[in-house]
Amino acid sequence: MKGSFMSFVRKETLHIVRDPRTMMIVLLMPVIQMVLFGFAISNEVNNIDVAVVAPHPTEAVRQAVERMSSNPYFTFKGYVPGTRVDATLRSGEADAVVVFADDYDRRIGAFSRGEGGEAALQIVFDASDTNTASAGAGYLRGVLLGGMSAASAPETHLLYNPQMKSSYSFVPGIMGMIFMLICAMMTSVSIVREKETGTMEVLLVSPVRPLRIVFAKMIPYFTLSCVNLLTILLLARFVLEVPMSGNLVPIVGLSLLYLVLALAFGLFISTVAERQATALIISAMLLLMPIIMLSGLAFPIENMPGVLQALSCVVPTRWYIEAVRKLMIEGLPLAAVLKELSILAAMTLVLIVVSLRKFNDKLE
Repeated sequence: MKGSFMSFVRKETLHIVRDPRTMMIVLLMPVIQMVLFGFAISNEVNNIDVAVVAPHPTEAVRQAVERMSSNPYFTFKGYVPGTRVDATLRSGEADAVVVFADDYDRRIGAFSRGEGGEAALQIVFDASDTNTASAGAGYLRGVLLGGMSAASAPETHLLYNPQMKSSYSFVPGIMGMIFMLICAMMTSVSIVREKETGTMEVLLVSPVRPLRIVFAKMIPYFTLSCVNLLTILLLARFVLEVPMSGNLVPIVGLSLLYLVLALAFGLFISTVAERQATALIISAMLLLMPIIMLSGLAFPIENMPGVLQALSCVVPTRWYIEAVRKLMIEGLPLAAVLKELSILAAMTLVLIVVSLRKFNDKLE
């Protein structure tokens, strides 16, 4: 009895060891998750880019700037004219701008004598990312104050989201995640279903070219995705009260490109998976973790190690979220997101070409 039991255990052990997919999931996945959760999940705010406006850079101003630039949480991006505060934040050159008053030394002297008066400096922060703005503004105030009294605390102005509503920050991220998961899941089973139901043979003898077959499969899903896009935009504007500060046309145009990318990604999964269940697992489970961990949806990319930052560059959702925040929350024109737009367009083209080649291989 005991011998037969041990033989059964040995058989099951060999079965597991000889299956590389099971071994990879059991041994490799915990390592990957530990590295990702250990390094990527961090609500600390690091590498905040700060520019300075200093009409009269006196010794006291220089010392305050040195305290800030030597702090590891901040990166000093140089001095800018007082007329370029808004342009500096809108262009993304800096996350915050510190503005020293013309008579900074006199005002600090008045505070030290207990006479009070107007603030000697101001902090203007880009609050489109509420987590970075709330934590970063607190850090920056503490560093600039140094050993001075709290009465001389700088004035803080929050641009784009003065009420610090969290919906302003998470709605673009949620849009990126929903579109990618839903669209990829919808199309990921399309070609696999043909194979499982035996209709792939019909395609083999069909006179329709592969390119037309692929686009024919994408168009119905694209139409449904447009309905999803319209619904989500209406909910974001009228239920969650997220402002559409910029022109709506670039937001819709960018989102349509992202929908095509997500559908192409689903088609690619459909060409490499053998079963519908496998395609759904790949499109749902394997996409979910990179989107949440590496897209900037939940955790600042700037806080991640260099390897994870580089890895995040191949996650399309990262570029979509960055672009939508600029267009929707900051109200920037389309020209401000040309980089993100180009990357998403290139990814879409690559996915369509690869999907077509894989589909041709299946037909052959």
